[in-house]
Amino acid sequence: MSSSDFRQIAVRTESGKAERLFRAAVSAFCSLTRPSRREIGQLEDLTLPLFDEVSVESRRYVAAALSECEYAPVALVRRLCEEPVDIAAPLLIRSRAVSDIDLIALIGRHGLPHARAIARRKDLNPTIADLIRALERPTLVSVRNPQMQAPAAEPAEAMEPAKDNAVAQPPPGAAAENARRRLRSMMRTGDEALAAKVDAFPGSDTYVKLRETALTGNAAFFQTALADALDIDFSTARSLVANQNYAALLAALRSLDLSEDRAFLITVAVYPNLFPHPQAIRAYLDRYRLLHRDVALDRVRGWKAETLSRMVRDTSPANSDSRKASNSDEALAPALRASSRK
Repeated sequence: MSSSDFRQIAVRTESGKAERLFRAAVSAFCSLTRPSRREIGQLEDLTLPLFDEVSVESRRYVAAALSECEYAPVALVRRLCEEPVDIAAPLLIRSRAVSDIDLIALIGRHGLPHARAIARRKDLNPTIADLIRALERPTLVSVRNPQMQAPAAEPAEAMEPAKDNAVAQPPPGAAAENARRRLRSMMRTGDEALAAKVDAFPGSDTYVKLRETALTGNAAFFQTALADALDIDFSTARSLVANQNYAALLAALRSLDLSEDRAFLITVAVYPNLFPHPQAIRAYLDRYRLLHRDVALDRVRGWKAETLSRMVRDTSPANSDSRKASNSDEALAPALRASSRK
């Protein structure tokens, strides 16, 4: 199946489409040799809203299919990994779309069932493997200690050899504590990487500017702030909010990596009439949450390209006119010289 076939799946409207569409879209996607970011985003936009409507069998089928997919959509994989282990197991064992930080979070939320499946991954991070082993043997720490305190009435001389042996052995729970310490180190590293990513974008300043200009009710102020934030011209920014729906603005705010609550506040200030009931708010938050940021960035790049092409078109007539004027002057010069000789 070609990539064009995959794109066409999204517009079919046969009866019972939720179940079949969910499976067919993933099957078509997995047949792509090297899907583009846009196609990955299309799959997420199509399947995630259907997720709660499909059966357990379909979720299990999709999880197994994506576990073998080299370029699996991250948002859909993460959603499937939150399912019970009988659905999520193929992804937990094989998927490359699940990072070490994701695995740690899954173990923390779902405990041993997910941990045992994760333990079967090839090249599993040693720290995660230590954590799983510590979770597998909690009785070594919590049950044996009270039992070891029972023979307290024995003579001191009989306890001396055991005391000597205890010096050579690590204290109970040391392995688990060591694993937790290394785990905390990994999480700090992940937090630092996330902080660096956030610092790379002036998110807070941009958000404040967009929020304040949107709340003024003056469209031109907000459009100017949006143009500055996206590095596009004013006319392009104005066209983004001139539509009757917020699709373009949603992509713009997603490209800026704003949190969903901040994005919603800006959007409702610009489009107050589109949110008359809680369902409309929920639909917006779902769309924003499911929109892949790479897809949003692709759209912004397209708008920037339109801005540049418009600038080129605007400057070309002036340049051509000047060239025509110079050429006409050069053509007139010999005639003027000839007339002066006459």
